[in-house]
Amino acid sequence: MAFARAPRRVTPASRNSVHLRRMSGEREIVAYYGRGNLLKRLSAALAEDGVDSGRPSIEMLAPYDQFHTRGLEATKEIADLLEIAAGDHFLDIGSGIGGPARYMAHRFGCRVTGIDLSAEFCAVAHHLTGLLGLEHKIRFAHGNALAMPFGDASFDGAYSMNVSMNIARKAAFYREIRRVLKPGTPLMLSEIARGPGPELDYPTPWAHGPQASFLSTPEETRSGLEAAGFEVRHMRTTVDEALAFGAHSRERVARGEKPPHRAVILIHAEIARQAMANTSRGIAQARIVPIEVLCSRRP
Repeated sequence: MAFARAPRRVTPASRNSVHLRRMSGEREIVAYYGRGNLLKRLSAALAEDGVDSGRPSIEMLAPYDQFHTRGLEATKEIADLLEIAAGDHFLDIGSGIGGPARYMAHRFGCRVTGIDLSAEFCAVAHHLTGLLGLEHKIRFAHGNALAMPFGDASFDGAYSMNVSMNIARKAAFYREIRRVLKPGTPLMLSEIARGPGPELDYPTPWAHGPQASFLSTPEETRSGLEAAGFEVRHMRTTVDEALAFGAHSRERVARGEKPPHRAVILIHAEIARQAMANTSRGIAQARIVPIEVLCSRRP
């Protein structure tokens, strides 16, 4: 005979306990990305490249402000798939220091609102956007992607790049995105999914260990989006592109040049090379799979 488990009684104390655990998890994630003095470290890196940190261009910032797999190459790729008009207002979920948002606003003339869990990222993103004269097109909000400070149906589309790996509650994440999008509008995700290979080695660019890494398989990603009210229009892996990008980067370094993508080094300093090596090996051994997903919000 099977016995039904008595429902768990939710008390104010238990709710507070859950809230504290979530707050602790958020602080842990923010701490992993934040080593302090980010703007100062970025200015030093730009100076080493021969760039005036007070007068950068989008191209000059690209090696540092595109903090996701394949950097600007991947940003251009998702921009090509999105149908963005000058009058649109797009949402950048997990906007980092603002590279993709600035690229979209500059290329399409659209408005972009970014949201990120790191207050320092938002502050640096705002500063750089002002230097490029795009502050009238872009704003950044410090907040949690599971409870965004935006009204229902506020945006004409959204994208998110290498963010969901830090989010355990994927269903809540997808529902919250759906809430703030207008019906029929697009959502583009460029993420790292769980592959069929062995467990991943840590650290990685998104987590110091498995307790902060929440990977879904491509199939789970598709089913989660569909359950939340999205229609998946396009989904593919970008393994070949990631491997080719890695090979190209190593060739440049072997020639004594800087790699084209230096954001991980900027953010993670001394652990960056190990984190990147673990990621490259993870992709090569099918432990992880980079994916792109284009979907639209169903009515």
